[in-house]
Amino acid sequence: MANSKYEYVKSFEVEDKLMPSTWIVLRIDGRHFHQFSDKHEFKKPNDERALKLMNACAEAMFEEFPDLVFSYGVSDEYSFVFKKTTEFYNRRSSKIVSITVSFFTSVYVMKWKDFFPDKDLKSIPSFDARTVCYPSTKIVRDYLAWRQVDCHINNQYNTCFWKLIESGKTKSEAQDRLKGTQTQDKNEILFQLGVNYSDLPAIFRKGSCVFKDKVEEIVKYNENGQPVKRSRNKVITDHCDIIGDEFWKEHASILKDE
Repeated sequence: MANSKYEYVKSFEVEDKLMPSTWIVLRIDGRHFHQFSDKHEFKKPNDERALKLMNACAEAMFEEFPDLVFSYGVSDEYSFVFKKTTEFYNRRSSKIVSITVSFFTSVYVMKWKDFFPDKDLKSIPSFDARTVCYPSTKIVRDYLAWRQVDCHINNQYNTCFWKLIESGKTKSEAQDRLKGTQTQDKNEILFQLGVNYSDLPAIFRKGSCVFKDKVEEIVKYNENGQPVKRSRNKVITDHCDIIGDEFWKEHASILKDE
């Protein structure tokens, strides 16, 4: 449309450039995933294969978009943190959202058979996404802590709910039994049903963290048979606590202001 009389239509485009020098957090959520998980018979309350598929999509995001520094995922959602200085697509929100969510969805479809070799896709998975700018490292950490707290609350409730169903309760009875209960009450219910909540896999209780970390690899052996090592950045998936300070002290470079 260059130098044509029709070029004026570009003036109707909305300026959606995100605030500079802020952490960009992109949150991707499954769309209608309750129906999707029911149709594909995901295990309740957690399907480990489905969670690992989401993690694989997050790992692919890190390989594709170098400005990502950290991500946290639980259930059918994933939050991705872009470094403060990123100029990814000139920080245009619509571009960032459209490119990343389409890539994430494509990887989900392509890798489906890697995790569900016995199941065909019966419907099309889809995700929505949004971007939010956070001005400080503390607020980014608080956001991630909020998501992990939410993971714990939802997982504990859902674990109780489905264990009560397994014990013979109807869904209505299970909901009534859990109404008004606190963390300690739910732990007691699970204990009575033969479950120690703290023994459940960390991927269920804590969600998943994907980030790049330096690792040493042996590239060859010298004439004396001694290993020659090389450091490189590797995409890591872990299921750790990100509410306290320990993780962030060990990985101080992740949210380092540049």
